[in-house]
Amino acid sequence: MGQKKILLIAPVFFDYYKDILDELCDMGYEADYICDTYSNSSFSKALGRVNKKLILGSMKKAFLRDILPKICARKYDFVFVVAGMTFAFSTDMVKKIREIQQKAEFILYQWDSEENLPYVKKIHPFFDRIYSFDPVDCKENEIYTFLPLFYNRQYEKIGEHSKRRKWKYDCSYIGTAHPQKYKSINQMSEALKGLMPRQFVYHYMPSNLKYFYHKLFAKEYHSARFSEFQKEKLPGSVSAKIFEESKCILDAPQAGQRGLTIRTMECLGAKRKLITTNIDVKNYDFYRESNILVFQGEIDGTSVFFTKEYEDLPQEVYQKYSLRNWLMTLLQVTKNA
Repeated sequence: MGQKKILLIAPVFFDYYKDILDELCDMGYEADYICDTYSNSSFSKALGRVNKKLILGSMKKAFLRDILPKICARKYDFVFVVAGMTFAFSTDMVKKIREIQQKAEFILYQWDSEENLPYVKKIHPFFDRIYSFDPVDCKENEIYTFLPLFYNRQYEKIGEHSKRRKWKYDCSYIGTAHPQKYKSINQMSEALKGLMPRQFVYHYMPSNLKYFYHKLFAKEYHSARFSEFQKEKLPGSVSAKIFEESKCILDAPQAGQRGLTIRTMECLGAKRKLITTNIDVKNYDFYRESNILVFQGEIDGTSVFFTKEYEDLPQEVYQKYSLRNWLMTLLQVTKNA
C-alpha cells in the first residue's frame, strides 16, 4: 500500500512544524506542509491578529495561486490542521480542501483557547476529530478531545544530560511579548532577582505595528519602553542552547489561555525547573512542588522548590508528553502497530 500521506497545515511559530514533519517521517509517513497564512512576514501576521478581514484578500489570492495547486496534486490519507492565532484559512477554503480530499481523515488540533480563536468554530463541521490543549474548552464542549502539547527530541536530549551543577543562568525566558505574558514575566523576574540574579529575559516583538497597537490598547504596556523588546526571533537552536544553560525556566500564558504552553512541556522533557503563573499546572500528573512553582505575586525562598534538586519522574510520564506520543494519539496509532 505504500507510505501513508499527510498534509500538515500549521503555523511557522518557532519552527515547531519542522519538528512535527521530522517526527512523522521517522514514523514512516510521507508528509507535506502548507503554512497557515499567506505570508510569514511579521507585518502580515500582526495585521491578521489585529483583524483577519485585513488579510482576507491577500489570503484568497495565495490560496488560488499557490495553495490550491499543491492540494490538488496528490491524494492524502490525513489532512492535519494545527490552528493558532495566525490561522488565516476561511471557511470556504477549508470546505474546498475537504471537497478535494474526500478520502482523507481530517484532524484539527487547537493550539489556543476558543476565547482567542472564536472564528475556528466555523470550520469544525469539516473535521472528523477535533482536539484541544485547553482543559476548560474540553469540559464545556464535548466536540473536543483533551490533548496537551508536547516536547521534541531536542529537549529530550537536554534531559538525558541534565545532571550538571554549574549553570550560566539561574533562570531564563524567551517568548513573544503578548501583553499579559510580558507583564507576568517582568513581575517574576523582579521578584526573583534576590534568589536568581543571573537572568536571561527575551521579549520578542513580531513587528513595530504590534508594539504600537499594544501601546495604544493594552494597559500592561502603559509604562513599556520600545527598547525592552527584541525584533529578531531567536532560532530554535539558540533558544535550546539557552534553555540547556538555565537551571530554571520562567513562563506565563497569554490572556485567555488556560492550556499549558509548549514551554511547560519542554521543561518536562529537558528536566528543568519551571516557574509559571498558570495554576492549572497543578492538575497534571507531572506536577511536583520541588520542580514547579506557581507564581502568585510573592516568592518564598524557603519552599522546597528552592531547597531541593529537580525530582526525576517515572519514565512513562516523560514518554506520555513526547512529540511521538502526541502524534500517535492524534493519528490513533497503537504502540504495537
